[in-house]
Amino acid sequence: MKFVMEALRRKEAQERLPVIRMEIDYELVTLHDAMQANDKIEIIKSKERLKQLREQLLEIENE
Repeated sequence: MKFVMEALRRKEAQERLPVIRMEIDYELVTLHDAMQANDKIEIIKSKERLKQLREQLLEIENE
């Protein structure tokens, strides 16, 4: 049963990959807009969100 649960968890993680990549793309656009507007607060928020998304992506890819 333990192996079945791990397999399901891995499958769910693999299905989440395209969603995370899409979120990264969106956040990069947000960061670009913030940089164009010289909005320092939004730049910091976008960078933090990108850092979180990157960690999620690496975690899934390393499983």
